[in-house]
Amino acid sequence: MTAPVRGQSAVVPVSLGARSYDIVIGRGILGSLGTRIAALRPGAKTFVISDDNVARHAMAAAEAALARAGLATSRMIVAPGEAAKSYRVFEEVCEAILRAQIERDDLIVALGGGVIGDLAGFAAAVVRRGVDYVQVPTTLLAQVDSSVGGKTAIDSSQGKNLIGAFHQPILVLADTALLDTLPRREFRAGYAELVKYGLLADAAFYNWLEANWREIFIGNSPGSFAREHAVTMACRAKAAIVGRDERDTGERALLNLGHTFGHALEAACGFSERLLHGEAIAVGMALAFDFSARQGLLPAAEAERVRRHLAEVGLPTRLSDILGALPSVDRMMGLIAQDKKVKRGVLTFVLVRAIGAAFVETGIEDHQVRAFLSEKLAGR
Repeated sequence: MTAPVRGQSAVVPVSLGARSYDIVIGRGILGSLGTRIAALRPGAKTFVISDDNVARHAMAAAEAALARAGLATSRMIVAPGEAAKSYRVFEEVCEAILRAQIERDDLIVALGGGVIGDLAGFAAAVVRRGVDYVQVPTTLLAQVDSSVGGKTAIDSSQGKNLIGAFHQPILVLADTALLDTLPRREFRAGYAELVKYGLLADAAFYNWLEANWREIFIGNSPGSFAREHAVTMACRAKAAIVGRDERDTGERALLNLGHTFGHALEAACGFSERLLHGEAIAVGMALAFDFSARQGLLPAAEAERVRRHLAEVGLPTRLSDILGALPSVDRMMGLIAQDKKVKRGVLTFVLVRAIGAAFVETGIEDHQVRAFLSEKLAGR
């Protein structure tokens, strides 16, 4: 286990040949946004996409940084929440970009969490058949996961992220100071995606998170670099996997640990505040460990250890933690069948042999999943 990052910022490269870019991580680095963009695209105009919540805290600083570098900029602010990833809002964003006369040599800046990153990135992928963009993630979830790797999408009534494109950013700027204004619930939800990297492939990192998670939540305590270290470790892990499997045809599927169950639960809750994405993934990971134990892949005590840590952080881990009615087993199975890892109707799950030892299992029988979910739903 490496020591926490001690410098002003860390740079994690995402190696994809001509599409390579850097993830820059540090506290208070939003002010460097303009100079970094100007170095990459001299003279480019920028179009900043954000939501109401983020714009109140970060838009002025971002626009000031762009102005200091001599970059002309325009903006669009959308309503916060998963509902922004809709056909209607996507159309409005694309039309606004065109009205601003953003050309193919200009840049779109996604200033926000995972929703804004997905929405702005997808718009960048298709407007004028492709415009470059920069990710400025403002949530923990976005900094450790969704801003990296070029997956962009909007939602369908059939499921989450089913309409989209692969479109890599040219820069990711993760200012950890932006996380100070996050509501605690949002921060906890992001932690689910952070701890995922330890659970799927790095037991030592998971052990460190168990011991240091409180320091990550504090974030700005004097002399502590735990938050920066945690974000850097997650980004290194994701960058390595994306570099080996950009188009999600093999190893990258591991990053979906907990997502098959989690996305189905999120869709069942209407992509609403009732169950945030990270909360759904926390429940999904607990279910994935339980299902792995049911398959005889790891001791039940290991699954319980994971559940205990997620609960200690304050995340939901059981179906009984989700308020309101849940769908039937048939509805859950229908939503799982829309999972992007399904191939020719065959279910695929990310399972685990131990903490830090995830693998992709194809050909899971429907009846096994159905029986498992029936038991869990009955026990809520």
